[in-house]
Amino acid sequence: MAFERDLLALLPRLRRFAASLSRNPADGDDLCQASIERALKSRDHWQAGTRLDSWMYRIMRNLWIDEVRARTRRSQTFVAEEGGLAVGNDGDKQTEMAVEIGNVGRAMEKLPAEQREVIALVLVEGFAYKEAAEILDIPIGTLTSRLCRGRDALMVHLGEAA
Repeated sequence: MAFERDLLALLPRLRRFAASLSRNPADGDDLCQASIERALKSRDHWQAGTRLDSWMYRIMRNLWIDEVRARTRRSQTFVAEEGGLAVGNDGDKQTEMAVEIGNVGRAMEKLPAEQREVIALVLVEGFAYKEAAEILDIPIGTLTSRLCRGRDALMVHLGEAA
């Protein structure tokens, strides 16, 4: 009981020390709370008759050092949201991709409807041949035939050898 009473008496000093370490009242309060929690969990490590304030300041300082290190690691690992928007997007590659998608879309429009449907289901949407044949209510042989003719026609429209 004496431990808790002495710890409570130290609270104003601990808050001041935490605020001076963190230079931010909210961070200081969090640090103070974490220090008190650590002290309560580790009270068996404190030796009666020694200075409780020194022990508490050491706990608080060590926690603050850990926090500063963690913040440094986080700042080196993570970037602001704005910086992450362009990750993986090379502007030139994105432009090329948009042009290519437009070219493929125009080539698809030139295909007969039955070939366009099959290509859309199998190549774009990723349906298995059997599933696409069921969706279109056609035999699987018809589907594969339309798919082959559609691919060849797409390659011709896109200017690539079939």
